[in-house]
Amino acid sequence: MHDIRAIRENPEAFDAGLAKRGLEPQSAVLLSLDERRRALMTELQTGQARRNEASKAIGAAKAQKDEATAAALMAEVSTLKERLPALEAEEKQVGEALEGQLASLPNLPLADVPQGTDEHDNALVHERGTQPVFGFTPREHDAIGPAIGLDFETGALLSGSRFTFVRGAAARLHRALGQFMLDTLTRDHGYEEAVVPLLVRDEAVFGTGQLPKFADDLFKTTDGRWLIPTAEVSLTNAVREQILAEDVLPIRFAALSPCFRSEAGAAGRDTRGYIRQHQFEKVEMVSITAPEASEAEHERMTACAEDLLTRLGLAFRRMKLCTGDMGFTAQRTYDLEVWLPGQNQYREISSCSTCGDFQARRMNARYRPEGEKNTRFVHTLNGSGLAVGRTLVAVLENYQQEDGSVAVPEVLRSYLGGLDRLEPKA
Repeated sequence: MHDIRAIRENPEAFDAGLAKRGLEPQSAVLLSLDERRRALMTELQTGQARRNEASKAIGAAKAQKDEATAAALMAEVSTLKERLPALEAEEKQVGEALEGQLASLPNLPLADVPQGTDEHDNALVHERGTQPVFGFTPREHDAIGPAIGLDFETGALLSGSRFTFVRGAAARLHRALGQFMLDTLTRDHGYEEAVVPLLVRDEAVFGTGQLPKFADDLFKTTDGRWLIPTAEVSLTNAVREQILAEDVLPIRFAALSPCFRSEAGAAGRDTRGYIRQHQFEKVEMVSITAPEASEAEHERMTACAEDLLTRLGLAFRRMKLCTGDMGFTAQRTYDLEVWLPGQNQYREISSCSTCGDFQARRMNARYRPEGEKNTRFVHTLNGSGLAVGRTLVAVLENYQQEDGSVAVPEVLRSYLGGLDRLEPKA
């Protein structure tokens, strides 16, 4: 959510930020609504004050036997009583229109975000790790996976396309990956583990920016709740409508949860395999910080996700997303893309975003700086640490053997009872 006062003070900068997103100027429309709302509020306050003043004067006029003045005052009060509800209704209507317009506009990109239209305009920050060399032609995960336990046929039989039944060795590997990620983030990087609600109310998905614009990307239950598309929704909203003490910041959460996405805008993309599913698991990182700390926190969070990939021995690169590829709530996003030798390309495995106070305004999440009377909005950040299914895909492709088995990365072996290889079923 944008601050109308900031738009009022610098409409040119606001429109320039939207232009980087490829959007038309909006400040004139917003400020027109804002001016009308403020005028109505002033008129309403003046009318209410005059009504109270005239009501008191009626008694004084009657006490002085001044019936003409009393009658005139009563007529004025009667007119105000008829007018004020209409003013209140109009002020509410204009206010809702303004809030709706503000809620529909994306966050403004930071100055260092490259301008562009899609993923082809993203900027490479750095590459890490060594791509594996094979003595055979590496296969894609959907060719390796079925013998290890990725059962695409049963998933489709049970639920349709973009669902997978994971069993056997693949299920053990999937569980090991999630536990490894959580253990590393909580033990070595200071995140507090959380188990979150998977069903949330409208205000929660509004707070993190999925509503109202992206309702089609979500699944809704018959009782009006929403299945979370990521644990970011539950973790970030843990501070909604709160005033935090400065000394509790930063707050860092990590949660492993199922995620549910309709993939409404992904028709024809990754229809094979385990890359793009309606239901998947992901470890999510969320940070709540003071404004001056959010820049460093963004780098820290992204480095935590990179550490997971490094420990797994996977080659990856960090990309800074351009304005056209960045999410609705983000000011800046780093994507981590892991090397998939079967596909002979890098694919996204983590997105880490800083959102400034954009989500905090939607949630009314604030903190009180030490020694100050007034409150400020917190800054929120979120990142994948990591998408479990996509990490499983990366392990299958990078650690595949010519005989169809898959070597287990060293950091995962303790989670698998010392197993160092996943053998294919005959």
